[in-house]
Amino acid sequence: MVATAATSAFFPVTSSPDSSDSKNKKLGSGSTNLGGIKSKPSTSSGILQVKANAQAPPKINGTTVMTTPVESFKNEDTASSPPPRTFINQLPDWSMLLAAITTIFLAAEKQWMMLDWKPRRPDMLIDPFGIGRIVQDGLVFRQNFSIRSYEIGADRTASIETLMNHLQETAINHCKSAGLLGEGFGSTPEMCKKNLIWVVTRMQVVVDRYPTWGDVVQVDTWASASGKNGMRRDWLVSDSKTGEILTRASSVWVMMNKLTRRLSKIPEEVRGEIEPYFMNSDPVVPEDSRKLVKLDHSIADYVRKGLTPRWGDLDVNQHVNNVKYIGWILESAPLPTWRLTSFLP
Repeated sequence: MVATAATSAFFPVTSSPDSSDSKNKKLGSGSTNLGGIKSKPSTSSGILQVKANAQAPPKINGTTVMTTPVESFKNEDTASSPPPRTFINQLPDWSMLLAAITTIFLAAEKQWMMLDWKPRRPDMLIDPFGIGRIVQDGLVFRQNFSIRSYEIGADRTASIETLMNHLQETAINHCKSAGLLGEGFGSTPEMCKKNLIWVVTRMQVVVDRYPTWGDVVQVDTWASASGKNGMRRDWLVSDSKTGEILTRASSVWVMMNKLTRRLSKIPEEVRGEIEPYFMNSDPVVPEDSRKLVKLDHSIADYVRKGLTPRWGDLDVNQHVNNVKYIGWILESAPLPTWRLTSFLP
């Protein structure tokens, strides 16, 4: 009777509409399997006999672990019951697709805001990324530069080397924007095939006013024909805020074979690449036909010796960059008490 009362306490039996006496008689009838416990009716009396399934006790690290029937019943009930239905686990599978689409839209919006960037103040840089653009029927390239703190000298104005770097940068970016930039330093694809590079043979620069730290300058450049085997490139540097002309420059370029280091004529394939971008215009600086007198170091007022090209003086064409020559010239002169307004390298 004690076993029957304990079993009834853990496993209640559904009551039937019969009387309580008949219910006590039928309690042992039938077979029940709950949580690994089998119950069979007694043949001699109405007492319920409980018999556990024949199972080997589990072992953990070689030690036998005993589990009670109540624990076995709880484990089986927990494993068989389904997880609760919540809003999160009932979402459809397309939720991941919706999250991906949202991420793409946010990234696109960020890119659009960068392209549609506008300065908050009118004196700020109009072209914040310094990319430049093609203007005037695709023949003139325009790019803005902000004068940085490391580009000025002791007089708080931009150095001549800074201005020359701006001229060189816009010339190369013009070729890149026009789709003419090959693997070389400003060389077209056909020039790269023939191992040809551009070299500057003549340049005239006139500086009306040097920009100061924080100024934004606008550089316009274009190319024109110069004789049969040359190309002329002009620059016009102005204040982007006032439009004042600051610097005018004109140069002549020829081709040289970078293997033999000899001048070369312009091949017809290369001419077909560059001539559609030539502009029919006069030089911004009138050509000075005077020839420089060859100096003799024995009678020169100032002589600077020991100028050896360093690795940092070379460009990708493996020769000393023309801007480096200007730096050498200025370093060879004494500490200037004058301001350089024009030169003819």
